[in-house]
Amino acid sequence: MSPFGALREQLLGAAETFAGGPRALPDILAGMVDDVDRALREELEIFPVCHHSPASALAMARRLREKQPEVIYLELCEDLRPLLDELRNCRLPVALQAFATDLDGFPSERAPLSVVAPITEASAEYQAISYALDTPGVELVLVDRSSDHVFQWEPADPPEEAGRGEQEEEAALHGDAVGVEIGDLRPGFAELEEHLLHHGKVRHWSEWWDQYVEQPLAGADYETYRQVMVLIGSLFRRLRPSRDARRATDEDRERYMWTRIREHLTASGADPADCLHVCGAFHAASRVEQFGLASTAPFEITPRTGTRWRYGLIPSSHSAIEAQFGLAPGSVSVAAATWEKSVKRTGVTPFRLDGQRGTRKRAARKRLPDPVPAGPVTDRLSGFLSDAPALDALDEAELLGWCVDIVRLARRNGYLSSTADAIAVFETSILLAGMRGRARPTPYDFQDAAVTCIEKDTVPGRRDVRRLCEILLGGDRIGEVGYDALPPLARDVLDRLTPLGLDLEKRTIQRALLDFSATPELEPCSDLLWMLRRLLPGDAVRPIMGARRLGERPIQESWDLAIGRNQRAIVELGYEGVTIEQVLEQRLRKAVHAPKATAATALQAVEDSLLYLKSRRFTDELGARAVELLAAERTVDDAPEVLRGVRRLLAHYRTTEPELPRWCAAFVTAGYAHYCTLLPTAFADDDTGARQVAAMLGFLISLESLAVSLGCDHTQLELAVKQSHPTEPGKTALLWAAETQLGLLTTAELRERCDGLLDNPLVVPAYPRYLSGFVQALESVPSLSPLVVELLSKAFARLPDTVLLPWLPKLIVTLREQAAELVPVLVREADRTFPAGLAAVDAWVPPWEGRAAPEPAPPIAATGPVPGLLAARPESCDAVTALLGLDPAWPDAAGDPAVPPGAGAAGALLAAHPETAGAVAALLTV
Repeated sequence: MSPFGALREQLLGAAETFAGGPRALPDILAGMVDDVDRALREELEIFPVCHHSPASALAMARRLREKQPEVIYLELCEDLRPLLDELRNCRLPVALQAFATDLDGFPSERAPLSVVAPITEASAEYQAISYALDTPGVELVLVDRSSDHVFQWEPADPPEEAGRGEQEEEAALHGDAVGVEIGDLRPGFAELEEHLLHHGKVRHWSEWWDQYVEQPLAGADYETYRQVMVLIGSLFRRLRPSRDARRATDEDRERYMWTRIREHLTASGADPADCLHVCGAFHAASRVEQFGLASTAPFEITPRTGTRWRYGLIPSSHSAIEAQFGLAPGSVSVAAATWEKSVKRTGVTPFRLDGQRGTRKRAARKRLPDPVPAGPVTDRLSGFLSDAPALDALDEAELLGWCVDIVRLARRNGYLSSTADAIAVFETSILLAGMRGRARPTPYDFQDAAVTCIEKDTVPGRRDVRRLCEILLGGDRIGEVGYDALPPLARDVLDRLTPLGLDLEKRTIQRALLDFSATPELEPCSDLLWMLRRLLPGDAVRPIMGARRLGERPIQESWDLAIGRNQRAIVELGYEGVTIEQVLEQRLRKAVHAPKATAATALQAVEDSLLYLKSRRFTDELGARAVELLAAERTVDDAPEVLRGVRRLLAHYRTTEPELPRWCAAFVTAGYAHYCTLLPTAFADDDTGARQVAAMLGFLISLESLAVSLGCDHTQLELAVKQSHPTEPGKTALLWAAETQLGLLTTAELRERCDGLLDNPLVVPAYPRYLSGFVQALESVPSLSPLVVELLSKAFARLPDTVLLPWLPKLIVTLREQAAELVPVLVREADRTFPAGLAAVDAWVPPWEGRAAPEPAPPIAATGPVPGLLAARPESCDAVTALLGLDPAWPDAAGDPAVPPGAGAAGALLAAHPETAGAVAALLTV
């Protein structure tokens, strides 16, 4: 007869008495007892655990010393096994990580893929790992699905994990990696969790678990602990909704683990009595057909994809674990403090890896006692469930210490707290604990009391009292990966930065000063820092003084370095290559060959290659790719970036090399033909902005001489301009500017057109858009800057306020965001045009307003070679006079003596400036 028969009958009787309805409750209660019975009768001993549970860690330490298993099957990704040997070189907490960037079998948009499994000292899995690695003859086998299968079986939209990694800025140590938990014990639907929290008089799930599971099980014997954990796992499993997205995945994990266990037992011939299976309590209550060693149900494990996975250790923290797995802030810190206190109180000697960083050096390991054989399974649940939990006595010394320390910490952070507040926190903690049915205040009671008595209504600093309590009770402990456990790239980075003389493993921000004139040997460190700046997050390596641009080399540099705080990012770089240079080259090559790569992207990659890698072969490869991308583009959205990039590169090559690289010449010729072809379409397309059209014209006009020298035809540009027929005012202004530059339109005609726009009341509201186009046109035709200043001045003078005032903010924003480099051109031209002082403003006449007609000069004699020459060739004088805005007057062709010689404006001009006519005559007579 089952040892749980009496308990089953008792629960069924109670259910039938109190349910009074459907048979769902009796079935659930009976099923829970059956799950416990099934798990405990299994030939292979199952050890149920909860993630980061001090009670699980204590029970594991006790059971390992009693049983001394020879094989431990651990619920952890099987391909993470080689990383466990490196844990002794780290300071906990750290996380095991599998990382993949080059995907084969997964959609490329999911890259990079990352899986993390955090390890803390107050966890059962760490106790099992420490025992297995430091005990000779013990084998540790990881039996959970591989990292590849984690993403093969991952639901398309996981409902519970979505957004967990973004709860806190400090939780970024895990990034957006998928977390692997051992023993995820949490209700599967919100109604049950809300019910438990309400009747348990607690705020969140972590507090409920600590109050009703952790504390009662901390001093329980192994059999009681085991039965209670399986019972809880069965309860949450049976109450999980049938349509839950994770249900099928969890069942496949259980089939996977039991299949791997049977395979290992068959291959090794190990005795199941000497083995221990460590898994989450949820999986210990499994009902899949592959459960147990006696099962023969097959399960086909799908092969892994071709994705290449990289493995390593990254630093973790309490806040990162809480954010990723949905735990309450501070719960992992409270668990760590509870673990340390329980170890002292119970006298249990925990297992720690020899040489583990961050722990005190301990005495030599004593020989383990002889294993205790397992006794028969007995019912411990009946007594545990029927007896009232033993209430812990009030530990006044501990509570007083908390109250004094929180007041001291609060005063350091700006709170006006005093001894009276410490007394109030002490009494309020006891009061809250009594109201919640417990004799001994928990850390959560103390935290609520401190907030009530100290914080009042304002927070004077950046930390509130709740955060101060978390710091007091353990703080956000952050792990560290040791030098020996780092990948080769990370070790290479630390080695190459050794000349700086800084301890880069510290988590503080350190200042590095580099004076290249005094210490030229630091130049390689500068090159490495700039590459790290390019690859790492913004706060890891931050330049304070100095810049890396084409053609510039600073004499001194100053850096703020937080490499120790960004260990995770450097470790993940180590998954991509052996050196920083290799990783940067791979990323640049990947960027220019990406499906959405553009010519602007490739030009930026070329510039980065010149700045950081200094490899002519690789730079030419990226440049050739830029030519291909430019020829294949069908839009001109990136024309401004292309123009700026090619101008910088051309200026660099012209000053550093005797001739342009082949790819650079090909880029200019391809760009000239490409933009000439797309110019008419861009003028007519409403989706193409004036900024893009201005950049196209800037490329065509400013690089025309170079393009023509390389074989392009100037006629292409003229035809493209003549075929352009814009309708938008800004683009129309750009077309007029281009026609002026090409000689198709004179400056006088352009001025006349603009004046006509101001005189037309129907066009006046759109006049600012024309001006914006002219401002953009300075990119391609900088010689128009005097005309642009003139047009802006006329607009300010003549436009009505209803048009001018709404336009001014738009003009300022446009100049700042799209034409910042054009503002100095306008400012210099305005400086030349307008008076320098206030005194000259009243008498100042704008140059475009014209000058008064000069006094008539006395007529000059129509003798000598000059008048005869002018009479014979009047066309030159007519043209000059027309440019000056005057009307020429000449004698009739017969030379009528009645007409005075030299009469008219032309004659007056010659009379006023006889030196010019004499100089011309002297040249002609010679």
